[in-house]
Amino acid sequence: MLRGYILHHRPYRESSVIVNLLVDGVGRVDALVRVGSGKKSLKSIIQPFQPLIFQFNAKSDSFESSLKFITQIEPAAPSIPLKAESLYSAMYLNELLVRVMNAGQHAEGLFLHYHRSLMALAHEFTSSHLRYFEMELLLELGALPSLDYDTLGEAIDKGASYRFIADEGFAVVNQAASAQFTTSRHLLAGQMLIELKQKALSPDSLNQAKGLMRYLITPLLGGKPLLSRKLFAKY
Repeated sequence: MLRGYILHHRPYRESSVIVNLLVDGVGRVDALVRVGSGKKSLKSIIQPFQPLIFQFNAKSDSFESSLKFITQIEPAAPSIPLKAESLYSAMYLNELLVRVMNAGQHAEGLFLHYHRSLMALAHEFTSSHLRYFEMELLLELGALPSLDYDTLGEAIDKGASYRFIADEGFAVVNQAASAQFTTSRHLLAGQMLIELKQKALSPDSLNQAKGLMRYLITPLLGGKPLLSRKLFAKY
């Protein structure tokens, strides 16, 4: 049996749904599941934020094929209790995953980061949980620049300022030149980069980290904005 979460689902014919799954040790998998009707209906568990265990038809073992068929599915634990800002944030994570990952795309370690993010959001909302998951997602997709070293191979200095250069990383900006960079997207504190790497963002670093993550994620979205961002624009 595999374990995972449903990121999104949509009806398919009269008694089935197509689900986008995040599967532990695999990544994103799209599958068809027959939900049935009446007392035996699976509709109550075919929902986001419900930990699930399931198995696929033996003929769909290859995760590279476009659509699998689920033959058995059941709850692995109670649904994660999410409310208000935490619920909106979790919806954002789901939409982000569906948008940037293709069906069959491998991201073996992402499930655990996602699960921990949901549990953290259920305990207490803070936007730092979103930044840490975005960082792990970018790392899995090979789109995260080094947070350890700058473009010259020097360790990131907490007292220095940096600018991001696509396909290169973070370049140190000397004090005389930093005046020309007026936005947090262009001028980044070394302290923030270190805190992000250590998953220990201070309140003063949150806005800058948000700007950086949004800047790195935007090219992966194909020019179409995320709808869930409208629900909690200030976060």
